[in-house]
Amino acid sequence: MLSYFGGADGARLAYLDEGVGIPVIALAGLTRAHTDFDFVAPHLADVRLIRPDYRGRGASDWTGAASYTVPQEAADVLALMDHLGLEKAAILGSSRGGLIGMGLAAMAKGRLLGLCLNDIGPVIERAGLEKISDYVGRNPAAKTIDALVERLPRTMAGFSGVADARWRAFAERLYLERHDGLTLRYDPALRQSFLAAFEGPEVDLWPLFDACAGLPLALIRGGNSDLLSREVAAEMRRRRPDLIFADVPERAHVPFLDEPEALAAIRAWLAQIGA
Repeated sequence: MLSYFGGADGARLAYLDEGVGIPVIALAGLTRAHTDFDFVAPHLADVRLIRPDYRGRGASDWTGAASYTVPQEAADVLALMDHLGLEKAAILGSSRGGLIGMGLAAMAKGRLLGLCLNDIGPVIERAGLEKISDYVGRNPAAKTIDALVERLPRTMAGFSGVADARWRAFAERLYLERHDGLTLRYDPALRQSFLAAFEGPEVDLWPLFDACAGLPLALIRGGNSDLLSREVAAEMRRRRPDLIFADVPERAHVPFLDEPEALAAIRAWLAQIGA
């Protein structure tokens, strides 16, 4: 069952808190919510898995485009930790969530137990960002979940061997089916925030990655990712020779995290933390 806490601005923000053990805060992708981790959650029964919905997504309040930023979302994660009385937690970050995790390493490293990055790094490929800019904040052309499930194997280039049942579960977590078509499960104003960052000056994120020094660190990469290149992943491994790394075949951006390679990396990372 979802619970709620208040952001510094009074926003009502949702989260799911399940299990016991080392606290792991799972941070979702740009347009996604706590359900982003439904596929891996059954494999993490031995940790306390905390899954927030960012503002504007899931069951959290819509607070406007100006507030849908990585710094604000990082501040909300710290507010959630304070609300739960957590001095420290590990961060499992998918895409946007990994950027937030690296931001937290730079601004509040003492509160992190470790960081696991799912298909994200300090250099984000332009081709991948352009693909996101095509759909973020827009309802899909498909009018029903059935129609979307039929299209996904073609539109999700780089994924193969995915059963229809998984595509359906994936689609249902992203869109709500109404009588007049499919609609977003997040604030469409997220598009404005994304485009403002996309069209703005390029930011050097390597200092955020380097701020993770000393933390147990893992990287999971989709073998066909268009957002995280092999070259950037190799440089991340060069800078952190102890980096736990998995390259997940037949996956693009982002792996579902219940693939064997992804699970092995997560388990090794948790073992380093002491879970």
